[in-house]
Amino acid sequence: MALRKKQKPSIERRKLVTSFDPKSPVSEQYRTIRTNIEFSAVDEEIKTIMVTSAGPGEGKSTTSANLAVVFAQQEKRVLLVDADLRKPTTHYTFNQTNTFGLTTVLAGQMALKDAVNTTNVDNLEVLTSGPIAPNPAELMGSKSMERFLNEAKESYDVVIFDTPPILAVTDAQVLANKCDGTVLVLYSGRTEMEEASRAKELLQSAKGKLLGAVLNHKKLENSDYYYYYGKK
Repeated sequence: MALRKKQKPSIERRKLVTSFDPKSPVSEQYRTIRTNIEFSAVDEEIKTIMVTSAGPGEGKSTTSANLAVVFAQQEKRVLLVDADLRKPTTHYTFNQTNTFGLTTVLAGQMALKDAVNTTNVDNLEVLTSGPIAPNPAELMGSKSMERFLNEAKESYDVVIFDTPPILAVTDAQVLANKCDGTVLVLYSGRTEMEEASRAKELLQSAKGKLLGAVLNHKKLENSDYYYYYGKK
């Protein structure tokens, strides 16, 4: 298990609202997103979920983390994977170090069970990115990733991947068709319709299944409002 380092509590509390303030309106919206994901595929089980955004700074890492928390609150075994191998942030959100993680496992240097970190949330474990690799897209499409996915699905009920913005690099496209579904995060007032449309096209061309989208930072009654809508 990774050693933890100190971090300002206010940052962690702000990002993990579902853990620190589970009765808030925002936390309720995350539970709504969870419910819609569960009902998006009635005849098949959604175990591996990829979360991406059109561009940077749209909230996909915060969304990934809070989705992981609300699934864990259902007493499901959840693994949150930081698959953003270019600008990883999950170790900051959960107050952990990043000396080893996904890249270490994919390189065969450490077993998955030894690389994951426990968290303060029951049933939730985190796999940080590990050392930055020079070939993130190649790792996403590797045989090692396929083996990792199979092992993770055997060990956990839900596996959530936080991936880079889909318009910025190809990593998310490569992983999209390996996961059961994708959630696209959009920033209200910042993400252009053309960017959102292009992101959807890239996911479809990669044969990824778009479960829906999250519109965040939409101000409503002085709180951040998160809304999920199904596949169009």
